[in-house]
Amino acid sequence: MNAWLGLGSNMQQPVAQLRRALGKLDSVEGIEILKVSSLYRTPPWGDQLQDDFINAVVQIETSLEAIPLLRALQSIESAMGRQRDGRRWGPRLIDIDLLLFGDQQYQSEQLELPHPRMHERAFVLVPLCEIDATVKIPGRGVAGELLRQLECSGIFRVNDQGQN
Repeated sequence: MNAWLGLGSNMQQPVAQLRRALGKLDSVEGIEILKVSSLYRTPPWGDQLQDDFINAVVQIETSLEAIPLLRALQSIESAMGRQRDGRRWGPRLIDIDLLLFGDQQYQSEQLELPHPRMHERAFVLVPLCEIDATVKIPGRGVAGELLRQLECSGIFRVNDQGQN
């Protein structure tokens, strides 16, 4: 199954945290990384009283079903030191979101596919569209068309040293 993941961090050297997460993803049996976007410095969303984030999108091929994949992603987050304190949209050491799982639409207490707000978040759509602007977000539309409707100021590609 083809799936798309969103990665983000704004704590403790975020560029290094994303690279570390990519290494851990690459070592999970049943996950093959196909494409990785550039890294982007993005303003915080929701709670704006925090540092900017570094975000990326990863396209994977997986033999895992959606819930086991979600558990694998959460296991990586935990292994990296993420502590879920219940604060929504707050600072993150690492955040790995399952954005799309093929063209599946799914909803449970654990998981909603596609990610319920990805179509309104430029910090997701900018790196996603860098890889493939023609990706269809079930029930929402084509990623590139959705991105054209969003404000993207404040989002910058970063170089290898994590600078704009």
